[in-house]
Amino acid sequence: MVRTQVLTAIGAAFVALVIAIGCGGADESRAPSSRTASVPAPAAAPATQSPPAPARTTPAPQRPRIVFLGDSLTAGYGLTKDQSVPSLIAARLAGMGLDYEVVNAGVSGDTSAGGLSRLDWSLDGPVRVLVVELGANDGLRGLSVQGMRDNLDAIIRRALDRGIRVVLTGMEAPPNYGEAYTNEFRAVFRDLAAKHAVTFVPFYLEGVAGDPRLNIADGIHPNPEGARIVEQTIWRALAPLLSETE
Repeated sequence: MVRTQVLTAIGAAFVALVIAIGCGGADESRAPSSRTASVPAPAAAPATQSPPAPARTTPAPQRPRIVFLGDSLTAGYGLTKDQSVPSLIAARLAGMGLDYEVVNAGVSGDTSAGGLSRLDWSLDGPVRVLVVELGANDGLRGLSVQGMRDNLDAIIRRALDRGIRVVLTGMEAPPNYGEAYTNEFRAVFRDLAAKHAVTFVPFYLEGVAGDPRLNIADGIHPNPEGARIVEQTIWRALAPLLSETE
């Protein structure tokens, strides 16, 4: 029953830097005198001292990062910034005295192809863990399951090649494209998690999807209470990886 509600609940659309430089100046010159006269030798210019060399500083080490690559579910659509799942994870880490930088790389309306296209930017810096939450918009638009598989596969491979731990979260497709599409769609996440031996969360919205008490008015995106449940789900998968990245 919950799975049916999940599939029915997923079905809405998602929502979508000047330099001025001025300078000037002029030089004035004076014409030489027409008189001739012996000119005393100029006094020696006072010796000048070279400015002291700047002190050498050592840049502060960058904090290890946890990046959430996703769509509006990651971005926190309908929530304040501090209510999004990445922000809740960041608050939990801070409360535990764990010094991680959590990056919310969620873009509303993004597909798996969109996530792949901005992957290099998302993985810039000392990223230790990548949480991948993509696919909902592929399913909503009825995009190619094989295309989604290829995109997610590339995201996971490129992260692993950089020594980054990956948490892959599963998603469900709406039922209107038929049972075969729904089953094939669901299997992509499970198969990729097994292929790459990465941490797997079968369903990102487990315990939240289909429950109007836990979602905003659109019935798709978690409300603050629902986001806290999702955060707990993600934390259970994420926590064991943190000691492995130290």
